[in-house]
Amino acid sequence: MRLNIIKYCLYFLLIFLGEKSYSQSTYSTSATGQIFAEVIPIFTASETAQLNFGRFSPGVQGGEIILSPQSTISVLGSVYKGVGLHNAASFYVSGDVDASYSITLPSVPVILTHTSSAKTMQIKDWVSVPTPGIGTGRLQNGFQVIYVGATLKIGTLNENPVGIYTGTYSISFDFN
Repeated sequence: MRLNIIKYCLYFLLIFLGEKSYSQSTYSTSATGQIFAEVIPIFTASETAQLNFGRFSPGVQGGEIILSPQSTISVLGSVYKGVGLHNAASFYVSGDVDASYSITLPSVPVILTHTSSAKTMQIKDWVSVPTPGIGTGRLQNGFQVIYVGATLKIGTLNENPVGIYTGTYSISFDFN
């Protein structure tokens, strides 16, 4: 009987120790997470060709020179188109591949000023390819060239004497 008591005691001891060791043991695991970040190209724009109405003479009444984004010229009024080069402006825009952007052209006339007098001419009716507006441009392969034309309003020879006229303008390119 003593042997049975010892067996039972050992049996209870094993059960008690087994439960205690089971309840005290903890199970843990770990996992590794991945992180992702991408740096995209900065959105930039730079002028690659200046807007150039070329050489001309106003004539007795003046008129207009219309320069298209494709660099074609139309002359209205008594303006005589001289020999020489003319071209639309162009801008190189770059950034993230397939990003869309908006083009904003000048909404008011831009003034050109004679380099040695106070005489001026106006540039109006700005146009571009692609057309201005929200999301009208798309950076296929991460870049696009924008072509810009406008209309130059010319006075008489007295209002616009011989010489060079210069000015600046701003165009906005905004990521959408």
